[in-house]
Amino acid sequence: MSIPVILASTSPSRQRLLRNAGIRPIICPSYVDEDATLQRFADQMHTTLNDIPAESRVLVLSEAKAKAVHERLIQDEQAISEATGTQITVHTNAQSNRIRKETTPIQQVIKESQGYCHYEHGPLIIGSDSLFEIDGHIYGKPHTIEAATQRLKRMRNQHGTLWTGHTIIDMATGKTLRAIESAIVNFDDFNDNDIEQYIKTREPLEVAGSFTLDGIGGAFIKSIDGDPHCVIGLSINRVRTMVQDLDINWTDLWNNTTATSNYVANNTNEHPYQPGDQWIDCTCGHKHWGINGAAGMLIARRDTNGNISDILLQHRAEWSAEGGTWGIPGGALATGENAFEGAMRESLEEANITANDIYIVGSYVEDHGKWSYTTVFAFEKHDHQLDPKANDDESLSIEWVPFEKVKELPLLSYFKNDWTHFSERLIKLSHEM
Repeated sequence: MSIPVILASTSPSRQRLLRNAGIRPIICPSYVDEDATLQRFADQMHTTLNDIPAESRVLVLSEAKAKAVHERLIQDEQAISEATGTQITVHTNAQSNRIRKETTPIQQVIKESQGYCHYEHGPLIIGSDSLFEIDGHIYGKPHTIEAATQRLKRMRNQHGTLWTGHTIIDMATGKTLRAIESAIVNFDDFNDNDIEQYIKTREPLEVAGSFTLDGIGGAFIKSIDGDPHCVIGLSINRVRTMVQDLDINWTDLWNNTTATSNYVANNTNEHPYQPGDQWIDCTCGHKHWGINGAAGMLIARRDTNGNISDILLQHRAEWSAEGGTWGIPGGALATGENAFEGAMRESLEEANITANDIYIVGSYVEDHGKWSYTTVFAFEKHDHQLDPKANDDESLSIEWVPFEKVKELPLLSYFKNDWTHFSERLIKLSHEM
């Protein structure tokens, strides 16, 4: 199996660069506050933010992003290692309709699972950041039409430097490498109407420097002096040499070199898709999401007497499967992670839940042989007051629902079928804690 690569970014351009280089990364946003990070660095250096050069900024931010994801994954592994209870697995045979149930200590399941911790090298976490510099002015993402218009007018018939910082952390060894790459961008002439129409596409609003090389803005770029991949957001050649410096073969990262990933190739949605996101024809006669299976997190809140008071539920976006129904945060397992790691990742992405907020008390697996879904049971920590929120576009809302009200909601079909069993088990677990 290839060594997993985790990209600490939701940048579509960086994802495309890695995919085109044969690597389909796991997407783990860093959620780093870039302004606060740079200000802390300025304070440590006893200088002002304006005096920090662009090349230092991109390196600081790339490292901050990689470290944020690394620390979060370590916390996830700690929470998983402290999990208690048992895993109930229900095996179904579609041909004979036979059902077999088994109960296994959850720590035995975790020990036998193939997750991040079994790799000699990896997963490799890649953090990156880019800034554009022209005439001594440093530009990140403009965000607004006014800022983008001003910048684009300044850039025509001029040239500037695109700086990109790279940080790679080998999770297995803790080794960290950092590097900076730059390229000079030479702009052609373009008029005010070009700028106005280009901004209407909204492409320049959320990219460093207000332009792209691999998108609509590429028509306004005359030439590049340096690595063009650096301008897009990641120097693939530099990443390759850094990987080799970690004593890892670049080709050991390849997981996207054949035509089998047509789902990704044909996907034009900007939503970050994980390696493993794909419909699968199951032996039960239905299609299921996730070529590696799927997992979700069922989180319960208890009152001062230890009784279940609320359940954390996701109101699913209308565009999703069974849109408008209610279920738990969850999704397809990424290639290289186990069900507990996947459930932790999905609960952060969809509900902003971290390992520090919960403790795992059990799990339930519906196993179809070719595909399975793992529901991880967890309780909110007593000393925490979770304020969940949707971190992506897969939810209409994330809400604490009173325990007795759950069955009154229009539930996702699989969750509805299992809710009676789940609710009984949660009550039992709450009495055992």
